[in-house]
Amino acid sequence: MKFSIGYRTIKTAVGTAVSILIAQQLGLHNFASAGILTILCVQVTKRRSLRTAWDRFLACVLAMPFSAVFFEGIAYHSIVIGIMLLFFIPILVMLKAKDGVVTSSVIILHIYMAHHFSWSIFLNELGVITVGIGVALLINLYMPSVDKKLKDFQVKIEENFKIIFCEMVRYLRTGESSWDGLEITESAELLEEAKMLAYRDFENRIRREENLYFEYFKIREKQFEIIERVLPIVTSLTSTVKQGNMVADFLEELSENIHPGNTAYIYIDKLKGMKKEFEEMELPKTRQEFEVRAALLQLVNEMNEYLIIKSSLYVKKMNETKKVEVN
Repeated sequence: MKFSIGYRTIKTAVGTAVSILIAQQLGLHNFASAGILTILCVQVTKRRSLRTAWDRFLACVLAMPFSAVFFEGIAYHSIVIGIMLLFFIPILVMLKAKDGVVTSSVIILHIYMAHHFSWSIFLNELGVITVGIGVALLINLYMPSVDKKLKDFQVKIEENFKIIFCEMVRYLRTGESSWDGLEITESAELLEEAKMLAYRDFENRIRREENLYFEYFKIREKQFEIIERVLPIVTSLTSTVKQGNMVADFLEELSENIHPGNTAYIYIDKLKGMKKEFEEMELPKTRQEFEVRAALLQLVNEMNEYLIIKSSLYVKKMNETKKVEVN
C-alpha cells in the first residue's frame, strides 16, 4: 500500500501547531480551538481558502451576540443551544456563510461552558478566531506551481491526437489497421484530469486572469468529441477512392502541425479548396462509390467543425503568455 503525505496535509499540520502556539503565547483561553479553526480553513485553493475564511470569520463573530442574547436572555441550557441554532443557521445560509456553521458552533460552546458573557470573553474569542483563521490564510498563500504538469498534459494530448490522425490516414489509404484504440480512452482520461488541474490552478490565482489552460483543454475536449464522431465514419469506408487519398493527405498534414505556433484558418481554407475540388470531379459511377464519397464529405465537414472550434473558443493572448495554441 502506497503511503504519501500531500502538501495540504503538511500545511494543515504546521498551521495547526503554529496557531495553537500563538494563541497560547497570547494567553488566550481555549487556545487549542485556534488549531481547530486552522484545520477547517486550510483549503485546496487560495480562492476557496479566502471564501471559507470569510464565511467562518463572519459566522464566528455573529455567534457571539447570538449567544449573549439567547444564553443571557433565556438560560445556559442545552435546549437553548438547539433553539438558537434554529434561528442562527438559516441566517448564515441567507448570508451565504453556511460553511461557518461548524466553526461558529465551537465559539457558541465556549460561551455556553463559560456560563456568562462579558467583554473579556468577547475579546478572547475574537483573538482565537483571528489567530486560527489568520494562520490558515497565511499558510495557504503558498501553492505549488502546476505549470509543468499542465504543459505535460498538453504535450501528451497533442501526441495522442497525432497518433489518432495517423491511424485514420493509414486506414483511408490501405483500408487496414491494427490499431488498438488505446489513445482514445487515454485522451478522454487525460482531458478530464487536465481540466480539473487547470481549474484548480485558476482558483489559486488571486488576481482575475484568463484561465488559459482551462480554455485550451475545453477546446481540445470539444475537438476530441468530433474525433470520436469521425472514427466510425472512417472505419465504415469499404473501398478506397481518389477523394479518400486527398482527405488522407490533409489529415496527415494536420497531424504534423498539432503543436504551438500554428493557426486553424490555414487548414479551414484548405478544406474549402478540397470541397470545391470534390464538387468539380465527375459523379460516382456505382452505389458503393457514392456511399464512400458521401461518407468522406461528412468527414470533411466534421473536420471543418474541428477547426472552427478554435475560432469560436479563441484563447485570448495564448501565444503571448503561455504559448498554448490549438490546431
